[in-house]
Amino acid sequence: MPIDHDARYDPALKRFVGTFVVAVMTHLWVYHGSLDSAGKVLTLDTEGPSFTGDGRWSSIRTSSSFISDDHRTLSSQVLGADGKWMPFMKAQYRRKK
Repeated sequence: MPIDHDARYDPALKRFVGTFVVAVMTHLWVYHGSLDSAGKVLTLDTEGPSFTGDGRWSSIRTSSSFISDDHRTLSSQVLGADGKWMPFMKAQYRRKK
């Protein structure tokens, strides 16, 4: 299942922009976000089809934390009907030495 996810800083927009696409979906997710003041957490927001298949759209927030040159985390949340962010995915990335 091919996956592509990438974000870059756009100096014209003065924010990070990115996309996500996966072969099992027909939607191209377009992200916008910012890096925290310490330069350690990149937060990107997007909207797309609900994972429930009910035809509604959902707000998604993805955060990448840069813990060290050899370690980072990626977590994603969906905005619930109650207005609270609910985590649905977290990954740890470590460079093999």
